[in-house]
Amino acid sequence: MIEVSELNVYYNGAQILRDVSAAFPLGKITVVLGPNGSGKSTLLKSLIRLNTEVSGRVMLGGENVAAMSQQALSRRVAYLPQARSIPDITVGRLVMHGRFPYLSYPRRYRKEDHEKVRDALCWMGLTDFAERKMESLSGGQRQKVYLAMALAQDTDVILMDEPTTFLDIRNQLEMLELIHRLSAEGKTVIMILHDFDLTLRYADNCLLMGEGRALCAGSAREVLSAPELAKVFGVTPHFYETEDGLHCYVQK
Repeated sequence: MIEVSELNVYYNGAQILRDVSAAFPLGKITVVLGPNGSGKSTLLKSLIRLNTEVSGRVMLGGENVAAMSQQALSRRVAYLPQARSIPDITVGRLVMHGRFPYLSYPRRYRKEDHEKVRDALCWMGLTDFAERKMESLSGGQRQKVYLAMALAQDTDVILMDEPTTFLDIRNQLEMLELIHRLSAEGKTVIMILHDFDLTLRYADNCLLMGEGRALCAGSAREVLSAPELAKVFGVTPHFYETEDGLHCYVQK
């Protein structure tokens, strides 16, 4: 279990998170929902100590994250931010970056590192892309490369800030199916999404954020049905069944 207790985060004197307490079960997909500016990205960054003005506690598997070295934490949690530059390197070299937490400086790659990278590329269907430059890939292909880098990092927990941003619907579904496969193999995934229907389809659990606070948590259906969600988003979700399962659409 990943547990956050009374977390407060400040940035340039302004309070971004306010007394946030939440729990994220291991081996499940938790989607963090909330309008822009609600503190979702700040919460993810706080789980790996990327924020400096912080009070409260983050526990990972019973251990206080504040007591871990950055290297030890990076061996347990991988983080994929929303905004990423396109480095002038090959796919294989970027995926190798996932092995950095296991290496000293200067970096000397071991047999194990090359094997982890090959396995990650194979798992993501990117073996034939290893020598391709990142700039030559489509947006969907780049997202798969960054996920392969997280796989090469070989952590039990993966944090993703809007992994479907800028992807067309086909690539969104492909990315989420890959994430679902990761969860089925025991990975813990905490990700930010904005699409309610995709959240309903892929999330095991949800956490709703609003104005820097954790407003409610539960199953996707419970959170999407909560009055707090309609209040912070200004829309009302409606649910309907098809042969594919439960879906939802929104109305103002």
